[in-house]
Amino acid sequence: MSAEESVAPLAGEGSVLEVDEALEGKDSAYGDDEQSFTTSLTSSITDYKFHHGRRFHAYKEGTYQFPNDEAEQDRLDMFHEICNLLTGGKLAFAPFNTTGTILDTGTGTGIWSVEAGERWPAAQILGNDLSPIQPRWVPPNVKFEVDDLESDWTFEKPFDFIHSRYLVCSLSDWPRYIRQCFEFTKEAGWAEFQDWDLNPLTDDGTLTEDNQVAVLQKHMIEACDKMGRPGRPGPKLKEWCETAGYKNVTERVIKLPIGMWPKDKVLKQVGALMMVNYLEALEAMTVGLFTTVLGWSIDEVQTFLVGVRKDMRRKDVHVYFNLHFVYGQKLNG
Repeated sequence: MSAEESVAPLAGEGSVLEVDEALEGKDSAYGDDEQSFTTSLTSSITDYKFHHGRRFHAYKEGTYQFPNDEAEQDRLDMFHEICNLLTGGKLAFAPFNTTGTILDTGTGTGIWSVEAGERWPAAQILGNDLSPIQPRWVPPNVKFEVDDLESDWTFEKPFDFIHSRYLVCSLSDWPRYIRQCFEFTKEAGWAEFQDWDLNPLTDDGTLTEDNQVAVLQKHMIEACDKMGRPGRPGPKLKEWCETAGYKNVTERVIKLPIGMWPKDKVLKQVGALMMVNYLEALEAMTVGLFTTVLGWSIDEVQTFLVGVRKDMRRKDVHVYFNLHFVYGQKLNG
């Protein structure tokens, strides 16, 4: 059995997102309206570190610059639901064997693995992450382990499918990571990489350079690049997959709007959820990264975020990000 047939994305690259003009006549800023849419472990792993009131992972401390506390876990779970809306409920576009073995790299809260386990009960799914924050009660075909994707992989056997999502600003060597994915993909198996380009875009020129959302994203990309962990991996995924050896490489680029400005009803819901998700992500994205990498004080960060929140709620600014979905097959013959 194969994964579901791929469908056209809601808003692919090259299409223009229509603006809901009925929204423009209302208040100039969004208020609360967008929310209505809306194994045994050692102490070295669970001895979490705290930084400016946010909790961070302890295992290989500093490798990942974003929190792992409950607020961040809720935000990551929300983004999973956003992806489900954006893709029409698809967990992946690749036509892989859903009765085989699946590796979910950087699983985070484990929500993708759990849903995959429920959807494909004949599959065996392994999710790994730096943080042991996954649920204990999971489908019998799902397991989790604490591991570092950037270390040498030591799995006993390759996988029928490898799933990778939301590793932006997390990896120092993407080509090596994808080569390891290729090495541990079975012959005729598939891998799919779903990731961001943190550069914000607009189709109608409403996002200007001095908009604080654009300024924030510029600083985000600068900080991630300064760490050696790219903030714009999405556009390079296809090339990296082909260089690693994958065949039949396919790329889908889907627009991810922020705010309720899209005319399309589903994209309006996606945008509303992304507004909430983005606002809740602001501290997660900046508290650790801007203070430790860019040298900002916590007061400077908090003052800056006031302007970001104000500009993010503007209804006359129609901003979106490109989310890249790239999948390929291992064919050595």
